[in-house]
Amino acid sequence: MSFDTVLIANRGEIALRVMRACKELGLRTVAVYSEADRDSLHVRYADDAFLIGPPPAVQSYLQTETILDVARRSGAGAIHPGYGFLSENTDFVRTCDAAGIAFIGPTADAMDLMGGKIHARQVALRAHVPLVPGTTEAVESVAEALELGEQYGYPIAIKASAGGGGRGLKVAYQPEEVEFAFESARREAEAAFKNGELFVEKYVLDPRHIEIQILADQYGNVVYLGERDCSVQRRHQKLIEETPSPAVSPELRRTMGECALRLCRETSYVGAGTLEFLLAPDGQFYFLEMNTRIQVEHTVTEMVTGIDLVQAQLRIAQGEKLWFTQEEIQLRGHAIQCRINAEDAAAGFRPALGTISAYNEPKGYGVRVDAGVEQGTTIPPYYDSMLAKLVTWGATRGEALQRMRRALNDYTIEGITTVIPFHKLALAEPAFEHGDVTVSFIPRYLEAKLKQLPSATPSTTEPAAEQPSRELMVEVNGRRFAVRVAGEGLNTPIASNKAAAPTRHRAANKKREVATDPNAVICPIQGTIVAIKTSVGAAVEAGQVVFVVEAMKMENEIATPRAGTIATINAEVGKSIEAGSVLATLEA
Repeated sequence: MSFDTVLIANRGEIALRVMRACKELGLRTVAVYSEADRDSLHVRYADDAFLIGPPPAVQSYLQTETILDVARRSGAGAIHPGYGFLSENTDFVRTCDAAGIAFIGPTADAMDLMGGKIHARQVALRAHVPLVPGTTEAVESVAEALELGEQYGYPIAIKASAGGGGRGLKVAYQPEEVEFAFESARREAEAAFKNGELFVEKYVLDPRHIEIQILADQYGNVVYLGERDCSVQRRHQKLIEETPSPAVSPELRRTMGECALRLCRETSYVGAGTLEFLLAPDGQFYFLEMNTRIQVEHTVTEMVTGIDLVQAQLRIAQGEKLWFTQEEIQLRGHAIQCRINAEDAAAGFRPALGTISAYNEPKGYGVRVDAGVEQGTTIPPYYDSMLAKLVTWGATRGEALQRMRRALNDYTIEGITTVIPFHKLALAEPAFEHGDVTVSFIPRYLEAKLKQLPSATPSTTEPAAEQPSRELMVEVNGRRFAVRVAGEGLNTPIASNKAAAPTRHRAANKKREVATDPNAVICPIQGTIVAIKTSVGAAVEAGQVVFVVEAMKMENEIATPRAGTIATINAEVGKSIEAGSVLATLEA
């Protein structure tokens, strides 16, 4: 299908990444944005931008009809979903097809087969690809999950069939944990993907997380582009990725790659995709799931292959035949990616909110930064916590690692807490330096060290001196226009369609105070109450989870400060709360 305008149905760094690829191919770009993202970089960088709703994703970035209406109004002939949001929503793909708008990704039928983890397991069985023991049908109840736990043996993984990114994935190590894990997995899945379907599989202990990148055109040609090792994770979400994996030999790469090709051919897959595997300590590998979209970590594959995967998606969608063969793909050097998230690693990777008061990216040979923020950006609680991706390349793993250490030291982000200190600790660990990393890396080597990191509270910021004139962004009927205004202008940071220097900020010397009270259950973050696990008059133990708060698309458990009896509850499911809010009190 031919098109000259692409609507990017996403936000942040991936929206910018897709827009750059579009512009290099001569394609016009259209951004969509929520009220929380009015001044975001992706809005200013696009050729056109449209408001699509309030901050919560369910009222904006997940509004399929609104996004399709913008596509029609803007003349977009194609929609790129990025990752997350609508990227694996088959109903959306079919709606695009019916409207004559190209969806940059696989067909809805292929996505039905591989995008849902349950169906993907069924395809893997047909393609004779090794699978972790588990169900090939949805699990409907806690009772059924308990029966499966007895059948497979603990621990078990309770997983969302839809989506990815570690959301809707919970592990139960014993029967007593199944009910909470099941309920939490379903809530996360429904909130993130509008699909609460779950399945259960045996949880493989201490594996590596290895994935294979593929590209397939519309003419039956499919190739794999090496593997990525994504074993450094927290909450089953990746933090550091690299390629090639220190644990994968050329023979194992070929075997896993051929499994990936069989799975793709079984479904007539078209586009970019990633097949995820677990590599057990005994060397056996098991198919886990397929991500039918571009991955956050696609960057490292690009660095070692020289292939722009986003441009490849666009060219394949326009009907191009693959312009290289499997034999022509060469892996050159080594690449490492560190995800730069707004999280407090010292507090269990708790989401961190605030405004970036100073921002400076590292530079130099072999360094790449894909970012969606700048100085003055305020981090909202509604979306993923990732701010940027820092990638380094080297001729060897050691060179890429040393370059990453330097780049992390050169990266300045002030005003909010980030995981940069975590990355410095991780890369300094001898086990990481030697490539001896599994999904247990953080609890095994870093848990105690992380607790010693300072847990910072962000300062608020206020604008510095005004400029004599500004290029203002004016919004009319949900569409953005740039105008030049002479004089002092408004006393707020202003966005333009050009990549102008951001408004300078100075610290306001006001720290957000979080109350401390031994008789109070205090929420340390801004978010939404999704579960209350206690009641007035209930006896509780010290450290018992009594509330679950969702922030930045992750569920956070709030526990009691001591043992006692619940005296009052000041929270309701579905209500938004501020950091420092007293959710409950204990009898004195």
